[in-house]
Amino acid sequence: MQLIFEWDVNKARRNLTKHGVSFEEAKTTFNDPFLLTFPDEFHSETEDRFVSIGYSGRQRLLLVVHTEQAQDNELLIRIISSRHATAAERMTYEASA
Repeated sequence: MQLIFEWDVNKARRNLTKHGVSFEEAKTTFNDPFLLTFPDEFHSETEDRFVSIGYSGRQRLLLVVHTEQAQDNELLIRIISSRHATAAERMTYEASA
């Protein structure tokens, strides 16, 4: 299945300023073979959101909030936000790998 990424350009700019993580880097976490993904139950009122934790291409452990929509042989991933993983999130990731 091919992954297709999209995001709001203004949101991406704000995310980079606030968290120091670009959405271009965030999308590379989906190449992590140990990527951990689970539903974001607290923020899924209007759409199903997911949280993924994985290493980026820059070898930084990131948390990425996103939506997913399957279309034919593609998975459309819309990145909502991304930041460095906290110590607790790092422990969760390492325990699952």
